[in-house]
Amino acid sequence: MVKMDSSEAIYNGLKDAGIDFIVSVPCVNLTRILNMIDEDEDIIHIPVTREEEGIGLCAGAFLGGKKTAILMQNSGLGNSINALKSLTELYEMPLLMIMSHRGTEGENICGQVPMGISTPRILSAMDYQFFKPGTPEGAYEDIKNSWEISQESGKPVSVLLEIKYW
Repeated sequence: MVKMDSSEAIYNGLKDAGIDFIVSVPCVNLTRILNMIDEDEDIIHIPVTREEEGIGLCAGAFLGGKKTAILMQNSGLGNSINALKSLTELYEMPLLMIMSHRGTEGENICGQVPMGISTPRILSAMDYQFFKPGTPEGAYEDIKNSWEISQESGKPVSVLLEIKYW
């Protein structure tokens, strides 16, 4: 496998998983990936202002035949719980959630820490599988595998990218 940096690995994982519809909520850690996606004519990218808005757009796109992902900061997980449970899970719609996992080791903003600690527990309580890759190569594989798992289970699957990943 060719050596990839952290952003290239995520982008390549999305491409190789066949993801062709992405919504995003801005995060400084995701900036380079979002720029790469914007330049890709094969991927529809819609920036949104709220995560639950993005979940709804992904649900509609899936019904229209798209393979969907949302790129967001983990702080938005709390905003989207109801949409995830009562829409995507209820109707068994696959969704790949790539999250910049703020509030982990190395975080400089103390307000990010409580949600950073709670994110894996929230996902576990929701019965959603998640991965925490430590390397670009691991992220690439986790993204491809997560999409397959999401399709098979009919539930969202997350890839949490901790601060040390970047």
